[in-house]
Amino acid sequence: MPKMKTSRAAAKRFKVTGTGKLVRNKAYKSHILTKKSPKRKRNLRKPAIMDETNVKNMKKILPYLK
Repeated sequence: MPKMKTSRAAAKRFKVTGTGKLVRNKAYKSHILTKKSPKRKRNLRKPAIMDETNVKNMKKILPYLK
């Protein structure tokens, strides 16, 4: 059985917490920031926990992510 390949695109975007949950960065923080409130931009900086509905698929394309 050959080694499984990790999706490099996904590996750059997701990290695992100590408890095994996936962490992602929020979208909508790259441009057109003038119309967004400071509070909204501040909250976009914080990482978010990946929703449970997507975790199964993400673990499949990130086989060696512990």
